[in-house]
Amino acid sequence: MTTTSSTLTLPAGFALDRRVQRPLVILLALAAPLIALAMGKSWVRVLDFALLYVLLAIGLNLVVGFAGLLDLGYIAFYAVGAYTWAFLASPHFGIHLPFWIVLPLGAAFAALAGIALGFPTLRLRGDYLAIVTLGFGEIIRIFMNNLNQPINITNGPQGIDSIDPLTIAGLDLSRDLDLFGFQISSLLLYYYAFLACVVFAIILVRRLQISRIGRAWAAIRDDELAAKAIGIDTRMMKLLAFALGATFGGVSGGLFAAFQGFVSPESFSLMESIVVLTMIVLGGMGNLAGVIVGAILLTALPEVLRHFAVPMQMALFGKTLLDPEVLRMLLLSLAMIVMMLVRPAGLLPARTRYAHRDRRNA
Repeated sequence: MTTTSSTLTLPAGFALDRRVQRPLVILLALAAPLIALAMGKSWVRVLDFALLYVLLAIGLNLVVGFAGLLDLGYIAFYAVGAYTWAFLASPHFGIHLPFWIVLPLGAAFAALAGIALGFPTLRLRGDYLAIVTLGFGEIIRIFMNNLNQPINITNGPQGIDSIDPLTIAGLDLSRDLDLFGFQISSLLLYYYAFLACVVFAIILVRRLQISRIGRAWAAIRDDELAAKAIGIDTRMMKLLAFALGATFGGVSGGLFAAFQGFVSPESFSLMESIVVLTMIVLGGMGNLAGVIVGAILLTALPEVLRHFAVPMQMALFGKTLLDPEVLRMLLLSLAMIVMMLVRPAGLLPARTRYAHRDRRNA
């Protein structure tokens, strides 16, 4: 068992005092969209999506990083949350329920889907579990793609549009807010709403990590037979990991649908599952801070390439040799190979704590 120190050591070897970390991170999180806004609204939109991916990565980290269950179909829960919002808050079925009903329902349906996936896979680990979860994710996507006949439920590949935006206390987040003569962009409103969800998720996961449940997941991840021998109900703990991880996916899916106003099966492909898993591996599997860093880095990467890769190729070669999307996958693959060779535990390796601070200092 390892414990945390009073400083955060960054990959470059620079140590940041823990007393400075929290205020600095809070300040950075609050100021980030204002800095991004100076470069254009598109960068604020990138930050909004980064926070959605952070939520997804936190949920998948519960399953993969904490419980050691390799899940390649995680994006299916994202789809369940998004389509639940689309069904219950859009003209598709003519239903327009408020978000405080739709979002919990999406999370609950995703949790049920997580349990449905967990039951038949309780005895599986490693490659076998990865294959089954991969198949589950593809089945959900295929269902979304084909449930448009004989009864049109999902509207097939065309997807569902005109989805209701997120509305909190009468404030429509899809519209700019006029506050004492100042126009606050809708993208900023969504950013702070998503940030509140991420903060809540971080607090919840940190509490889970130091609870008996977190220690049970760590025991299952390290040695399942030993965990059984000391009396841990591995069956229930695995189902709980799948259900809680799926819940995070459902919530982020619902927020995605409200933010985009449109959902289609293309948004929930296998590649999305792999990207979220890559975020965890790159940042540091099992480390909450690492997962957040990985999610933000990999969300920003395509936008950075889109803004700089094409002009740079035009200046150097007079034409575009590699499309930014192809370049993204190439750089992603190279980054993962380098990480596996140089820093296999990720940018911020896990230093998980399983006890309260006062007990560790005793």
